[in-house]
Amino acid sequence: QVLSDVFNAPVYTIDTTSSACLGSAYRAIHGLVAETNVSLADVVKLAPEPRLAVTPTAGAEELYRPLLKRYAELEQKVIYNPTSSC
Repeated sequence: QVLSDVFNAPVYTIDTTSSACLGSAYRAIHGLVAETNVSLADVVKLAPEPRLAVTPTAGAEELYRPLLKRYAELEQKVIYNPTSSC
């Protein structure tokens, strides 16, 4: 729910025990067929159908939008001047 609220987006899941492994497997398949001009999107079409897990909570965007902006500002400060303190 937190991801959905923070990014103001629905969250979908698939029935798997390790999404990182699944993602790696699809990338590997894509690598094997890369010379055939098959896109990663086409490879991922083989994935199980995702199901909607959660949707954003009403009003959460107003809370998180300024926080996301501040986070992005701090992130840029660290990236472009990593020795300064925030």
